[in-house]
Amino acid sequence: MDTKFEGLPEGEGRIVYVRPVLVADLPADVQAHAGGLTTIYALHDEDGDRLALVKDRALAFVIARANDMAPVNVH
Repeated sequence: MDTKFEGLPEGEGRIVYVRPVLVADLPADVQAHAGGLTTIYALHDEDGDRLALVKDRALAFVIARANDMAPVNVH
């Protein structure tokens, strides 16, 4: 089926997954840079490799779109 639906991300195969991460679950050296946050957001590629950690969900979506990727929430 090759039907396009409005509202679905179109990154031409470049999907990035955005998920919340507890700072407490990260290595100590990363926690030191979290600036007192308890939750940050990770961006992962389709293979599950972590691409970036950012301070909030909105920034994660901005970064993904700025790099021609389609962000998708992961819970």
